[in-house]
Amino acid sequence: MNSEKIIEISNLTKKYKKLTAVNQLSLNVYKGDVFGFLGPNGAGKSTTIRMLLTLINPTSGTIKIFNKNLKKNRTEILSQIGAIVEKPDFYLYLTAYKNLEILAKISGIDSSKTKIMEMLELVGLKDRADSKVKTFSHGMKQRLGIAQTLIHDPELIILDEPTTGLDPQGMKEIRDLIIFLSKEKGKTIFLSSHILREIELIASRMIIIDKGKTIVEGVVSELLNANSLSVSFEVDEMEKTMNYITQSKWNEYYKANQNGKLLFEMDKELIPKLTKYLVEKEIGINSVVPIRSLEDYFLKITEEGPV
Repeated sequence: MNSEKIIEISNLTKKYKKLTAVNQLSLNVYKGDVFGFLGPNGAGKSTTIRMLLTLINPTSGTIKIFNKNLKKNRTEILSQIGAIVEKPDFYLYLTAYKNLEILAKISGIDSSKTKIMEMLELVGLKDRADSKVKTFSHGMKQRLGIAQTLIHDPELIILDEPTTGLDPQGMKEIRDLIIFLSKEKGKTIFLSSHILREIELIASRMIIIDKGKTIVEGVVSELLNANSLSVSFEVDEMEKTMNYITQSKWNEYYKANQNGKLLFEMDKELIPKLTKYLVEKEIGINSVVPIRSLEDYFLKITEEGPV
């Protein structure tokens, strides 16, 4: 992992009268990260992103981006950030090319045809450069929105729910584009999403927040591969199996009968030992399925609270 910090948030708090939307939040995003920013609705994700983009001011705490204080270096820092908050806006009756040209001119950026076509090619819209945006699918508009964020070649890209409302193909297109921007273009990406499967597929590191507080932060693969996990056993003789389980040490690991399958929570090295125990008791085992998806992990720790 690169040790260079791109975003450093320390004890960030935002209060609205009696509501504390973000509560002493701290996190670090490193150069080259695809950083997943997760949390239930109302967790404080959008408020945090708006503070990162200086759309609202924090009540307390500090934000450093590119190792510079955001409050003191706002203009310089924002010039190196590309962002989509909610959904991108366009002139629907103009072409994709014209939309990017207008944005580039307003922003004082190189608006040469070569530069604009490079951006459209990057997001897979080169062949639709002369098509009016009103003819675009939702997924194409999202990709054009990402082209808008890239027109000035930012170092940091902030995406707030970029796959909301997309069909599976549209989600894949955005996912592939994010991976490409990270691996091939070296961009650091801060990605807020409620679609946990997407984060699991593309994020290198992540944080989960709830009620404005950090629940857990770390490397996605390490968090999901922690020793303790759920495992589902599908067996032939449920009543007989449960009798053996309740009378043995395995009862302390047993959690539930879920849709006709026995659910246990245990260290992964215990799974073959439990399997051997059941086989020795002549229990027919149809399947043994470890469960450690991001969704399971997310639900588990948001119920348990900070760790």
